Amino acid sequence: MRVFVAIDINNHEILRKIKEFQSSLKLNAKPIAIENLHFTLQFLGEISEIELEKIKNSLKKIRFSEFFLGLEGVGVFPNQKNPRIVWIGTDSEGGNNLKEIAKKVNDSLKQEGHFPDKSFKPHLTVFRVKNKISDMNQILGNYEKTKFGNQEISSIKLKKSVLTSNGPIYSDIMEIKNSI
Repeated sequence: MRVFVAIDINNHEILRKIKEFQSSLKLNAKPIAIENLHFTLQFLGEISEIELEKIKNSLKKIRFSEFFLGLEGVGVFPNQKNPRIVWIGTDSEGGNNLKEIAKKVNDSLKQEGHFPDKSFKPHLTVFRVKNKISDMNQILGNYEKTKFGNQEISSIKLKKSVLTSNGPIYSDIMEIKNSI
C-alpha cells in the first residue's frame, strides 16, 4: 500500500478561501481537490503490512504540542520560469512548528529504515502544473501577501493513497493527537 504522513487542512473558512483562490487563478493546471489538501510531512511510498505495523508503532511515540498555523502567501516550485507546483505558504512561527513535527516524524521513521526523499519545506500544494505557463510573477503577484486564515494543528495522520485516473483518493489509517 502507498502511504504518507500528513497534517490535514480542515478549517472550513480556509478551505473556502483556497477554493476561491483556485477558481480565480484561471490557470492551465490541475487544482488539488479541497478534500485532499494537506501538508506532507514524509512520503513513504509502497510498504508492506509488516512495515505498516512498525511505522504505526513508531509514530505513536511522537510527542508535540498543538499550535496555530497561519496560511499565507503563494509561490511555485521549482521556479517562476518552469512552475510545476503552485503552493500556499505559512507564517514563520507555524512553519517552524511544522518543521519540528516533520523532524520528529523523520527521526522516528529512520529507525524503521524510512528516510525522507527531500528536505521538508512547509507548503500546501494547491495546483499541479502539467503544461508550460508563462510569467507566473504576473499571475501570482496579486496573491503574494494573501492571508487564508489560521488552523489549529493538534494531530498528524498516517494516510493511504490510492491513485486513480480521476486523481488520488486518500484515507486515514491512523491519527496521532498532540500529547504534551
